[in-house]
Amino acid sequence: MLKTTDIDGKAYRDAMARFAGHIHVITTDGEAGRRAIAATAVTSVSDNPPIVLACINLSVEANGQFLKNGVFAVNTLAEKHLALAQACSGIERVGQDERFATARWDRLATGAATLEDAVAVFDCTVMEVREMATHYVFFGKVAAVRCGENEPPLLYHDRGFRSLRDNA
Repeated sequence: MLKTTDIDGKAYRDAMARFAGHIHVITTDGEAGRRAIAATAVTSVSDNPPIVLACINLSVEANGQFLKNGVFAVNTLAEKHLALAQACSGIERVGQDERFATARWDRLATGAATLEDAVAVFDCTVMEVREMATHYVFFGKVAAVRCGENEPPLLYHDRGFRSLRDNA
């Protein structure tokens, strides 16, 4: 067991690799341009008013587009979206045009790209942004929501993409 003073970044990342998280593609579009990234650090904050939180790496300069555009959409992925998740993860160094070409997109309320066949979409305007260590923490007021088919989710666990199927 590590003492809290002995925890380094690698030990923390190794422990977090054991944490399973639903994969989302977070998108933006506007004056600063369009962008799509994969993320697991997304959660509900409130249902009245509807607010979501999304953490986005601030060390990637292009992620400043989310700040400049002032809008983002959280697109929740199903296992069928594996190719999109891989393209948007940054691992394969896929450009933005190729990321968007991997799926079909439309728009709801804010102008951010929304995945047509996502499990769920939360289209948001930026309410507040905080810089916390290595990430921006975005609080988004949900302007529109869409529920897609209830399909097996795409998860990220143990540094890889996983499917969760109902075997009951």
